[in-house]
Amino acid sequence: MPDTVSRRPGLVCIGDNVVDLYLDQNVYYPGGNALNVAVLARRFGLGDVAYIGLVGDDEEGAHVHSSLLAEGLSDAHLRRAVGETGKAKVNIVDGDRVFMGSNQGGVRKRLMLRMDVDDIDLISRRRHVHSSCFSYLEPELPRIRAISKELSFDFSTGRDREYIASICPLTTLAFFSGSDLSEPETEVFIRDMHTLGAASVCVTQGERGAVFSDGERLIRQGIVPAKLVDTMGAGDAFIAGFLAARINDAGLDAALAHAAASAAKACEWAGAFGYPHTV
Repeated sequence: MPDTVSRRPGLVCIGDNVVDLYLDQNVYYPGGNALNVAVLARRFGLGDVAYIGLVGDDEEGAHVHSSLLAEGLSDAHLRRAVGETGKAKVNIVDGDRVFMGSNQGGVRKRLMLRMDVDDIDLISRRRHVHSSCFSYLEPELPRIRAISKELSFDFSTGRDREYIASICPLTTLAFFSGSDLSEPETEVFIRDMHTLGAASVCVTQGERGAVFSDGERLIRQGIVPAKLVDTMGAGDAFIAGFLAARINDAGLDAALAHAAASAAKACEWAGAFGYPHTV
C-alpha cells in the first residue's frame, strides 16, 4: 500500500540562516529568509514543514539549532560545520530594521549546500520548495526544480537582471522587495519578470502592502494593522503565510489576505520569530 502520509504535500525551505545582531541592544535573534519561512509557515498553519541548512559550530549556530527545535522543526537535514554562523548586524530605528553589515553567510558561503540522497527524497515527497538569493544554492536549483511541484524564490531587493534571468525560469513564484518602486514602476517591473520566465510574481512593499501577478490577474493586497514592535522578518512572514495558505489549498485572494495578516503578526514580536540571546 502506498505511504500516503509520507507523501502529503508540504514545504521544504532550503538555504540561509543567520543570527540578526541588534547592535544597539547587544542581543541577537535567529533569522535568515529560508529559516524564517520554515518557522513561520509552521506558525501560520502549515503542519508539514522541513528545513535544510548549514550552521557553524559556534554559539550562534547552537542557538539557531535550539530555536529550530523549539519551534517543532526537525534537525534531520541540518548540517554543522567548523566555522562562523552567518551574522547580520542591524539597528532598529523607529521600529524599522536598518542593516549595518554582515559576514556574508559565514561558513555557509564557503562550503555551500549541496543536496544529498536524503534531501532529494524529502523534496520529492513534500513537493513544494522555497529558497532565496542569500542561500548560495544556485547550482542545485535545476535539480531541485526537476523533482518539485513548485519552487518559490525570494530575490529580496536584487535587481541584477542577468542573475534574475538565470533563476526566474526555474521558479513558479518569484518574490521581490520593492518598497522603492512606484505603482507604475511596479507594474512595469512585474511584466519584465514575467518575460524573464517567472510564472507568478509578488512584490512586497512594506506599509503599502504587496502586488501579486500570475500573468493574468494583477492583485493589490493591503496591509493589516499591527502594533509595531519590530519589522524584522515581516516580508518573510508574508511569504510564509502565503505559502502555508496555498499549500493548504486556499484560493489566491484568501492566501494573500492570510499573508498580510501573517506579516502583521510578525511585526508584533521582536526579531524574525523571537528567541533573543544576549551577546
